[in-house]
Amino acid sequence: MTELRIAIVGFGKIARDQHLSAIAATPGATLAAVASRNASLPGLPHFATIEELLEKGPPIDAVSLCTPPQVRRAQAAAALAAGKHVMLEKPPGTGVAELDPLIAMAADAKRTLFATWHSRYAPAVEPARQWLAERRITSVHISWKEDVRVWHPGQGWIWEPGGLGVFDPGINALSILTKILPQAVFVTAAELAFPANCQAPIAAKLTLTDIGGLPISAEFDFRQTGPQSWDVLVETDQGRLTLSGGGRRMAIDGKTVAEAPDEEYRELYRRFVDLAATCASDVDLAPLRLVADAFLLGKRTIVEPFVD
Repeated sequence: MTELRIAIVGFGKIARDQHLSAIAATPGATLAAVASRNASLPGLPHFATIEELLEKGPPIDAVSLCTPPQVRRAQAAAALAAGKHVMLEKPPGTGVAELDPLIAMAADAKRTLFATWHSRYAPAVEPARQWLAERRITSVHISWKEDVRVWHPGQGWIWEPGGLGVFDPGINALSILTKILPQAVFVTAAELAFPANCQAPIAAKLTLTDIGGLPISAEFDFRQTGPQSWDVLVETDQGRLTLSGGGRRMAIDGKTVAEAPDEEYRELYRRFVDLAATCASDVDLAPLRLVADAFLLGKRTIVEPFVD
C-alpha cells in the first residue's frame, strides 16, 4: 500500500491532542509536514502558511485542516487546486453555501474532500443506530454541557463570527443525532444566549423534530462547572437508550450494553485513507445546516460578559 503523505495545517490543541497520535496509528498514513504560524514539531518540515507548504514543502498527497473554521474554505481551495486530498476538521466551514464550490472542485480534480464528524465514530454510536432502527422512537433529549475554560482555553476565535461558540462542541451532538435517527430532522425554535462581549453564543436551547413530528430537545451550555455532560437520551417503545461520554457508552434502561476506548480520530484517518485511495469524497452537511438554522431562527438574549 502506498503511504498517504499528510500535512497538518494549523497545529493547535486539537492537532496535538488527537491528530498526531491518530495519524501515527493509522496504516497507510504518515505525517510529512506541519504548517502553522505559531507551532512546529521537531524533526518535521515546518512552514508558516499553507501557501508556503504547497510551494516549498516536501512531496505530500493530502492536507488535514485543523485551523479555525473561518479560514478553512480558502485553505481547502488552495490545496485542491494543488491536487491534494483534503480533510476538514469539524465544523467544515463557517457557512453551508461555501462548501458547494469545494465539493465541485474536488470532483473536478478527482481528489477527496472529507468533512469529518469525529463524534459519529465514537464506539457506541453505530450500535445505537442499529438498536434504534428496530424500534419506535417517542422522544429525544440532548444534554451537552461543559466548562469552556477547561476544554477551550485561550481559543478566542471560538467567540468571533463563524466561531460557533457553544455550537463548536454542540455540533458534535447534532452529528450523532443525525447519524442515529432514521429520518432527517430540522430546527423549529431556538434560544441563544450571547455574552455581552462576544459574537457567538455561550449557551443554547433547540427544539427540533422530523417529518413525523418526533419531539426533540437539546441543551448546550459552556458554563458548566460541575459534572460535565455529553449525553443523548432516546425514549422508545422498548426502553430508554442513553448515549453518554460523547457516544462512548450506550445503556438500555440504565444497563451498559456497549462501551469502548476512544478511537474516533483513528477511525477518521482510516476513512480518509480509504477515500483517498479511490478519490471519493464524503461531505455530509446535515449537522452544519442545523446550526445555521438555529442562528436563523434563534431568539437572542444578552448575558454577562465572558472572561477567559
